[in-house]
Amino acid sequence: MPAQQPTTELDARYSSALNPRPGASEVTATAWAEALGRLETAEIFWVSTVRPDGRLHVTPCIAAWHDGVLYFSTGRTEQKAKNLAHDTHCALTTGANSLTDGLDLVVEGRAEPVADRARLEEVITAYETKYGPHITSPEGTFHGIGDSFRSGDAVVFAVTPDTAYGFGRDNGVYSHTRWTF
Repeated sequence: MPAQQPTTELDARYSSALNPRPGASEVTATAWAEALGRLETAEIFWVSTVRPDGRLHVTPCIAAWHDGVLYFSTGRTEQKAKNLAHDTHCALTTGANSLTDGLDLVVEGRAEPVADRARLEEVITAYETKYGPHITSPEGTFHGIGDSFRSGDAVVFAVTPDTAYGFGRDNGVYSHTRWTF
């Protein structure tokens, strides 16, 4: 099921509102529409899963936002798949690599394998639209990923957000937004 519109709140404890500096008094929560735009265009995400012994496993991946859900994939025998078979809780993160500018995003939820063939085709289309030649061109880094999804060689996971966080930096003015679904 697609995610509903979240409630949005600024967490002043971790925002410039409590650590005054120029521009801090105007700190507001980041709008979900802005965060959504970043999720739709971010090329690299980091997925965090939990191993059966409780240790964390973090690895980069590509992902596509479609119809209120964030999708990523992994090979059936990769550590991510093994971890998610044990514990479906995960987090996907993306953002900027700057101390003073950007918006880092964290999406928390449960990763559920996509079994519905029609939904799988929609996800493939979302990946192809987002990543273009990286997927559609024979020279592309991820060429053939759609066929891998169809054949089941790669497992596609759907993460419907439970909670998401935005850590904004605007010229040194910081904000911490929580979205609850």
